[in-house]
Amino acid sequence: MNHRSPHILFVNPWIHDFAAYDVWAKPVGLLSIAAILRMHGFSISYIDCLDRFHPKAKPSDPMSRNGRGPYLKTRIPPPKGLEAVGRRFSRYGILPEWFTEDLKSIPKPDVILITCLMTYWYPGLFETIRAIRTVFPQTPIILGGIYATLCHAHATRYSGADHIVTGAGEKKILELIGIITGKNQTLNFDPDNLNTYPYPAFDLQRKTGYIPLLTSLGCPFSCAYCASNFLQPNHMKRHPDLVAEEILYWHDKFGVKEFAFYDDALLVNADQHAVPMFNRIIKTGRNLRFHTPNAVHIRKITSQIAVLMFKAGVKTLRMGLETTDFTMREMDRKVKEAEFIQAVSYLLEAGFQKEQVGAYLLVGLPGQSVASVELSIKTVQKSGITPILAYYSPIPHTDMWEAAKAASRYDLEADPVFTNNAVMPCQKGAFDWDELTRLKQRVKFP
Repeated sequence: MNHRSPHILFVNPWIHDFAAYDVWAKPVGLLSIAAILRMHGFSISYIDCLDRFHPKAKPSDPMSRNGRGPYLKTRIPPPKGLEAVGRRFSRYGILPEWFTEDLKSIPKPDVILITCLMTYWYPGLFETIRAIRTVFPQTPIILGGIYATLCHAHATRYSGADHIVTGAGEKKILELIGIITGKNQTLNFDPDNLNTYPYPAFDLQRKTGYIPLLTSLGCPFSCAYCASNFLQPNHMKRHPDLVAEEILYWHDKFGVKEFAFYDDALLVNADQHAVPMFNRIIKTGRNLRFHTPNAVHIRKITSQIAVLMFKAGVKTLRMGLETTDFTMREMDRKVKEAEFIQAVSYLLEAGFQKEQVGAYLLVGLPGQSVASVELSIKTVQKSGITPILAYYSPIPHTDMWEAAKAASRYDLEADPVFTNNAVMPCQKGAFDWDELTRLKQRVKFP
């Protein structure tokens, strides 16, 4: 009788896009599920098509640029319908022959799990699945993640995956793999309690220059442009002590000093969560660096919070402002002008420099004018911090989706590739590439 543990292969696919860069970008969901399956006795393998440290790639320092860096890229034709954009389109990640060799070097998997983080990155996902099929034509492929959840019908029809899992997949995938492999498991964790989850399997990476941290899931806000509530309707938090323990684990065992908070609502209920968490981080006495690429809510920044974040070692702080047209805040209703100015003053008084603190400004919204963006840039600069342009990508299942479809020159419903923020899909001429270049120059301090 064969008592071999089922072998599960996890794959992080290529990206097809006009631009891509490793800015705190790791597949946390995929590696969390890898850790859960490993916890339940499955044999785990991982291939990262975006691996910047592949043995056949040019040597790179994982600690440079705070662990971030450029992906290897190969120019490819743009998708149908985007030929006239006038920018180079590329496959980001390892060469296809390297991927094929890596697939052939591992034992035949019983199941393959794959994800896709952006809806418009699906062409890279599809190429990855086709490449997998050349080596393992009969192995069941399970697709989950953001694209699979937001564009379920498209993924079901076109991806080539055998199973599509939507929403939070920790429990669903374990059950599905049990059906496929015949190895059914009693859950060793509680899907509704983050404190019972194992650390994501970042140890499967060749090199770890930084660690993404999830101290909570979900968000209590309902911003019109954001799909957080659809992707994760339940808001769950981890105990501050356990967050500090995870930080020490990655630092002490792997030498990691750079950490990026992936939370959508890091500062919500701060007295019970962020305040004790930052206090515990400070008490570790470690020389660590923290970053908030997903932005923190401006209204939640107090003098106390600002001081704690500074003392804990937050080096890159991003705030979700979106626009400074404070008379038209129907997008999120999170912040007023006085609250924004007050939050900035707290941060600067705590010791943050203007280069460390940035306010995201959405560019390319339906009906948005260049003048509106310029005014927002000027207002943020006047406050003493850095404006960060964030190009709007229309997302299915958000309140702004219908307005986005109506404003777009593309058929967003027919093909998610047209939601790529690089092509300004909801603008009809207001933001051409020259205009965007000029706006980029505006956000640089003199």
